[in-house]
Amino acid sequence: MLFNSFSFFIFFIVVSASYFLLPHRYRWIMLLLASCIFYMFFVPAYILILFFTIIIDFIAANLIDNSVGKKRKNWLTLSICANVGVLAFFKYYNFLNDSLTSALGWLQTPNPIPHLDIILPIGLSFHTFQAMSYTIEVYKGAQKPEKHFGIFALYVMFYPQLVAGPIERPQNLLHQFHEKHYFNYHRVVEGLKLMCWGLFKKAVVADRLAPLVDAVYANPENGTGLAAFMATAFFAFQVYCDFSGYSDIAIGSARVMGFTLMKNFNIPFFSTNLSELWKRWHISLTSWFKDYVYVPLGGNRVPKWRWYVNLIITFSLSGLWHGANWTYIIWGSMQGIFLAIGAATQNSRNKFNSLFGNFQGSFLWNVWQQLVVFALFCSGLVFFRSQSLDNAFMLIQNGLQFSQTDFSFSVFKNNPYEFKLGIAVIIILLVMEKLMGGRYIYEWSKNFSRLFNWIFFLLLTLTILHFGVFNSNSFVYFQF
Repeated sequence: MLFNSFSFFIFFIVVSASYFLLPHRYRWIMLLLASCIFYMFFVPAYILILFFTIIIDFIAANLIDNSVGKKRKNWLTLSICANVGVLAFFKYYNFLNDSLTSALGWLQTPNPIPHLDIILPIGLSFHTFQAMSYTIEVYKGAQKPEKHFGIFALYVMFYPQLVAGPIERPQNLLHQFHEKHYFNYHRVVEGLKLMCWGLFKKAVVADRLAPLVDAVYANPENGTGLAAFMATAFFAFQVYCDFSGYSDIAIGSARVMGFTLMKNFNIPFFSTNLSELWKRWHISLTSWFKDYVYVPLGGNRVPKWRWYVNLIITFSLSGLWHGANWTYIIWGSMQGIFLAIGAATQNSRNKFNSLFGNFQGSFLWNVWQQLVVFALFCSGLVFFRSQSLDNAFMLIQNGLQFSQTDFSFSVFKNNPYEFKLGIAVIIILLVMEKLMGGRYIYEWSKNFSRLFNWIFFLLLTLTILHFGVFNSNSFVYFQF
């Protein structure tokens, strides 16, 4: 069930209304059943995988709490192995097996391990990481184990963030299922406003840009010169609006019922350095890798060369998390290398920048910094978006070949209206995000009169209905 579908619209109304009509003691049952129905709209049988990991983690967490010494670590290890094992089988089995086949091919040796037709359960990476954070936090003593199995199952399966996050920590979300939430008109309106803004990002921006991106990336041999650069820039906004739009709808739908989910994006394209961008992009995932990978590796509290290695390892694993393809691993590694280079050259760059005196910190200076960061981000997206390494390298090679016709963006000439509209909605998005300054749209709109709010959100709704693309386009991050 997609957030941008009519079926979800009906589902959301029924679930939200039922939540407030039911007595508090029955609400968790309704939400759990609704979450099961929501997930089973995709591949019903895969809900059994969810139940398997939920049972393992629920038992393991309580055994960790009741054990001492080495036994606690053993139960944690069992829980992590169960979660990672399921993820590895469904997501990485064929990737590793195909890589082995290629390696053995160089030796002219057949691979005896068979290729399996496996369909990746939707959202597996997200709810696996959320479940793992629970048992890790219990092991660290930062979270008491949940004694109510149904509430714990709901923590993992809560429908707004089940498929694509935010990846919540138990300290933030788990206790909220025990709390009684009352109907609050203002909070409901705030949630609906955020959902409306998220739908604008998805239907009007992301899904409008998708065909323009596909025109180049589906045929990389046509992506010469500026067309390749434009398609990659369009994809940056497509994937951002697709995923942040999903997050806004998830956070907004939860807010309607009184639940608070963590912020997942914070105007990343206004960042003036790459490190800042990754603190603002997919915050729930980057903070997960920081807490459970980067910090245990030593973070920046180690010799400099180790610090740089830690950055590269963390982002390479983040790339692998995104997909079972070498393109994602290279994408993640590139971001880690960029961050390591940035850290290694920080002092030199500060000395060079000081030559510009008062120009530093000015509007033009910040715009220049933001453009550089955006260019570095986009350079990795060539691999992230390409179906194969061959396609990525072909697009890079073709993108460096310019001619006079490139300035007409000939590859987009077949649909000039969509090209112009795509640029227009990007400008509107950037202006709005600049005005909001990192606040949610309902926080920003509080500064204006009730009349302005009615007119603004009416126009926003009409814009979605008129310019939105509603052809059951899935969300990009559903594949992860």
